[in-house]
Amino acid sequence: MLNHDPVREETRSILTQLLEAGTWRKGMTLVVSCSISRVEGRREDSTGDPDLARAIMDTIRSVLSPDINLAVQCCEHLNRSLIVERELAEKSRLEPVTAVPVPEAGGTFAAVAYKEYYNDPVLVSAIQADMGIDIGLTMIGMHLKPVPKPLLLDTEMIGGARVVAARCRPRLIGGARAHYE
Repeated sequence: MLNHDPVREETRSILTQLLEAGTWRKGMTLVVSCSISRVEGRREDSTGDPDLARAIMDTIRSVLSPDINLAVQCCEHLNRSLIVERELAEKSRLEPVTAVPVPEAGGTFAAVAYKEYYNDPVLVSAIQADMGIDIGLTMIGMHLKPVPKPLLLDTEMIGGARVVAARCRPRLIGGARAHYE
């Protein structure tokens, strides 16, 4: 059984670094993907400890402003669809898909998030998020806006899982004569 306290601290550190790396505004979206089996230190993807998923989600919810939308990515068995609140999906005209994540198809993290952390969850096929955290190298890049800027994190692991994070910036246009903020 993995001690959840270090996992909470590592999650808090990574999320804090991400949020401090740039300006965030109300209505931005954070996409998070997490392989609980990799956090547990296993290389293969399989079902994992739901209490560990809760420890990570509790930490994310405690640090993340309610003004930021949270999209949780499912595993490849659900084509990396995402859990969002129905209100966000409708407002942003996101394409819904018909599935409910379970540990065996969607992943333990997504299954726990769907069942316990959303008021009115819906799965959508894709999103263009403003920032992301990929716990266990599960591939979130398709769900980030252009141009993602990877962050060099002081904390690079949550449990046994390697973590990468990115914030997105607008494209620079206009060439040599253009001025930027």
